[in-house]
Amino acid sequence: MKVIEKIREAAKEDRTVFSFEFFPPKTEDGVENLFERMERMASHNPSFCDITWGAGGSTADLTLDISNKMQNMICVETMMHLTCTNMPVEKIDHALDTIKQNGIQNVLALRGDPPHGQDKFVQVAGGFACGLDLVAHIRAKYGDYFGITVAGYPEAHPDMISSEGGVTLENYLSDLAYLKRKVDAGADLIVTQLFYDTDIFLKFVHDCRQIGITCPIVPGIMPINNYKGFVRMTGFCKTKIPDEITKALEPIKDNEEAVRAYGVHLGTEMCKKILSHGIKTLHLYTLNMEKSALAILMNLGLIDESKISRPFPWRRPANVFRVKEDVRPIFWANRPKSYLSRTLGWEQYPHGRWGDSCNPSYGALTDYQFMRRRSRNKKILEEWAVPLKSVEDVKEKFTNYCLGKVKSHPWSELDGLQPETLMINEKLGQVNSKGFFTINSQPAVNGEKSDSPSVGWGGPGGYVYQKAYLEFFCSKEKLDALVENCKGLPSVTYIAVNKQGERVSNVGPIAVNAVTWGVFPAKEVLQPTVVDPVSFMVWKDEAFEIWNKGWGVLYPEGDPSKQILNEVQNSYFLVSLVDNDYVHGDLYAMFSDI
Repeated sequence: MKVIEKIREAAKEDRTVFSFEFFPPKTEDGVENLFERMERMASHNPSFCDITWGAGGSTADLTLDISNKMQNMICVETMMHLTCTNMPVEKIDHALDTIKQNGIQNVLALRGDPPHGQDKFVQVAGGFACGLDLVAHIRAKYGDYFGITVAGYPEAHPDMISSEGGVTLENYLSDLAYLKRKVDAGADLIVTQLFYDTDIFLKFVHDCRQIGITCPIVPGIMPINNYKGFVRMTGFCKTKIPDEITKALEPIKDNEEAVRAYGVHLGTEMCKKILSHGIKTLHLYTLNMEKSALAILMNLGLIDESKISRPFPWRRPANVFRVKEDVRPIFWANRPKSYLSRTLGWEQYPHGRWGDSCNPSYGALTDYQFMRRRSRNKKILEEWAVPLKSVEDVKEKFTNYCLGKVKSHPWSELDGLQPETLMINEKLGQVNSKGFFTINSQPAVNGEKSDSPSVGWGGPGGYVYQKAYLEFFCSKEKLDALVENCKGLPSVTYIAVNKQGERVSNVGPIAVNAVTWGVFPAKEVLQPTVVDPVSFMVWKDEAFEIWNKGWGVLYPEGDPSKQILNEVQNSYFLVSLVDNDYVHGDLYAMFSDI
């Protein structure tokens, strides 16, 4: 979706929206850490996040890769910076074609800074001389597909500012006129350069309106995180620093914690003043750090870390081609990135009722689905790469996870137990202690308010429902006992399959079962998760493979622990269990005598 459309929607509803900017880190570890930070920050539902394009195109490939993952794996609306520096038109079109294929609709079009080691921007052969040329090219070649954002400079572009006397009125007005030309060429949004004098920004907005610029103007706020970085950045941008800020920072400049606290206070007060003038959009330059940006938003009452809203039980993709997707099989609930990567090639995504689940062709299993972030790798290694003497040790690991004694899990990409799991974690612990190794679950819910912090989704004003669901591995002997118990419980349906594909079930092979649904004012009933037998047979290959690639891979070849995991993988069944009586059912009672 275009950012301009999201901002216009928010304006109609009188909502304040915010966004974050990031830059490509220099190291592989830095990139992995950035994705973790993005994921945490994206949970607060920013209107978009943008990623910068390195000076001279130095991070072009990395920026393209990060943009793709932001849009399709982090599932946040992504705006990619694109500059003219060292970029002939062929490279510019390659970048635009790439992000278009990845479902990204937003570009921040810039002239760009000179490459490292150069003082002035030099037009490359076959390239563009300025941001205006880039805007015009994007509109001419790609029509209305992209939402185009441009930079605005409340104090004028740094090239217009002399180090001694600041900017002349003539240069300031010339810069405003140039900005108007960029908007007239097709830009539909302006994000400003950083500033610390709020009155200068408000005057800039007024001056823009006076010359006929009517599009939204988003203030760029850069929290002060440390003194040296602040001095370096404001010096590079030739930003005016009010005397009161200089006086406040001077006594504490060597105390990083105090500087950061002042930065949060200053950022909060700047935003309050901006919001009081009717501007309802804020863009935070994070410098790849989260605490100050989130603290400012919390101070403003725009976010509450204890109340993170979910449009669905799973995070909806920002990819423009997946806008109609509103239902998924529940099996990938704890591995959303795996599901996204396996469905990237779909031409049509599930919409409304699941329909013909035989139609989508899931991508083949690859090592990508088993890749983990480095910090999780470390945690998994620490908590799960322990000597195993028997299946009893396997049982202990699964049980401890449900009881919160272990924070990571090979079958989950999520961090720790989710809020709704905490409602049933003791029951899950009991089930695991009996030899049923759970990898997915949800409690029964009968008409909980849709803004419930534990099970809510879809926003306030509705009610949500869930059937109790449980997914686990167990031995053939325990499966037989379970099947016997199910004969006396007609509300319980199950599908079980082993690695070899032997199937045991009391439902038909195409009997799709909605296990989560919500009722909202003036909407059809939404059913975002289902149990689908066809998808389950696709998922089972991945689920069984995790015994090897998610856990067994932590041990060296020939390790006895690895052999125990192989035995479980080859002899156990994967079971999907649903209690369709979400009002009076008790799914866990059926395990009491096993």
